[in-house]
Amino acid sequence: MFTAKDVMALRERTGAGMMDCKKAMTACEGDMEKAVDFLREKGLAASKKKEGRIAAEGLIGGYLCPECGVGALVEVNCETDFVAKTNDFKAFVNAIAQQIAKKNPATVEDLMTEPYFEDESMTVDAKLNAVVAKVGEKIKIRRFVRSEGIVDIYIHLTGKIGTLIVAEGDVDKTVLHDIAMHIAACKPAYIMTCEVPESEIEKEKEIAKAAAINEGKTPEVAEKMVMGRGAKYLKEVCLMEQPFVKDAKVTIKQLIGGKFSIKSFTCYTMGEGLQKREDNFAEEVMSQVK
Repeated sequence: MFTAKDVMALRERTGAGMMDCKKAMTACEGDMEKAVDFLREKGLAASKKKEGRIAAEGLIGGYLCPECGVGALVEVNCETDFVAKTNDFKAFVNAIAQQIAKKNPATVEDLMTEPYFEDESMTVDAKLNAVVAKVGEKIKIRRFVRSEGIVDIYIHLTGKIGTLIVAEGDVDKTVLHDIAMHIAACKPAYIMTCEVPESEIEKEKEIAKAAAINEGKTPEVAEKMVMGRGAKYLKEVCLMEQPFVKDAKVTIKQLIGGKFSIKSFTCYTMGEGLQKREDNFAEEVMSQVK
């Protein structure tokens, strides 16, 4: 009749609690518009002022448990950088990272309905609403990743970039942390060259060839340039082939020296792909004057 995504969509539109949205969708047999009216009639929908607000600022948070070998990385969005810098918002982001590490939810939807680990009398959704009421802005938990094993996390000082990396073997923790920092700086897309799809390599070659011909190169010269571009592209997108950010004379593969291997990594850039607010300062001042 309706899905968890429908419940999340209703929550986004109304600002009501997750369980209230679920009850509304059940009562209205999955009809979104009727559910919106249902919540408004019950006085459970948030003020219209919050509907449609853009939450594209925020922080990347992380939690690492050295004893149990569990790490979690999460992106939480708010509306302004001002709120993102407040202690209330920072504490919430850090707490949600811990929640994910401790409770291991499968999706954001599941996370929202879980009992909040610091106070199990409320859900994560209820805790989020409490923070929203305090800071006065829309807040959204956008995405997260959780891993177990030999894990390291690097969060850039501003909280705008975060990396979670998983390794195996005779791991040097200092080197692993350096690699996590390198990933945040250099943004590789793959670990090994063998992971890059052939279609992606061919596309890069075609672009390089067209660019060379447009520069006036002969087809023969352009073909030679294409071969070099293919090798260069692999070095750009593959972690093991990239020059180490702290010492460009060695690659990540040479830095590791065969002692351990990287199983996986995730890198989040805050607000990546989200629509940003466009503030007009003059209009804002005028509105305050009025």
